[in-house]
Amino acid sequence: MDSIKLYFKYLKLNIESQLQYKASFIMMSIGHFLITFIDFLGIWVLFQRFGSLKGFTFPEAALFYGIVHIAFSITEAWTRGFDTFHKLVRIGDFDRILLRPRTTVLQILGHDFQIMRVGRFAQGLVVLIWAVKTLNVKWTFGKTLLLIGSIIGGNFLFSGLIVLQATLSFWSVQSLEIVNSFTYGGVEAAQYPISIYKSWFRKILIYVIPLATINYFPVISILGKTDSLNYPSWMGWVSPFFGFIFFILSLQIWKIGVKHYTSTGS
Repeated sequence: MDSIKLYFKYLKLNIESQLQYKASFIMMSIGHFLITFIDFLGIWVLFQRFGSLKGFTFPEAALFYGIVHIAFSITEAWTRGFDTFHKLVRIGDFDRILLRPRTTVLQILGHDFQIMRVGRFAQGLVVLIWAVKTLNVKWTFGKTLLLIGSIIGGNFLFSGLIVLQATLSFWSVQSLEIVNSFTYGGVEAAQYPISIYKSWFRKILIYVIPLATINYFPVISILGKTDSLNYPSWMGWVSPFFGFIFFILSLQIWKIGVKHYTSTGS
């Protein structure tokens, strides 16, 4: 409980410091909103041209889009410290973190919190609300929980990827772009149902970087559609938990990286 209180103190200080420049915060938030909105317009143009995509309509695709962008916006906000962790390693500031009587994970999470990501969050939320109202889905308590669980699971999955990216910094700061292809590239891929991709790419999104477990399978269950990939129907109801499992595994790999850390000596 003491560590949780400390984290919220970190959080408060981060937010207060960023709000010192209110105009900058507002402009950056609007910028994030507009950039992601332009991406969504691209999807709209695609469906205007072709009507549907492998049996999925535009509102159904909007549901995929809203879930993944809300999840990723939360990840961008609270794991910013891990996203920029390679800088701490390069200049030797990680030594200071190791000397403090708190876990490295807590300190790095509290190192930075980007509230400007509220722009992407708001845009994803607008799209999600529109999709929910447009789709002819009989919403039950279970489906509502599944929708919320998908967003939470997605947040943990993307957070796990960011932690893995930070862990690579213990060996090489030049390896970061490899993970970026799975984080930012994963957001782009998860905007669409994975059934539209080639078999080899689908397997990556299910078994290697399990983005399908926090987006595709839950949405199929919410929509009540028949899965063309022939996975069991219960898969959608349990798959969001894989995001949390992925995050826990990433933290274990992080611990291995910390053990192999060598100080810069600066």
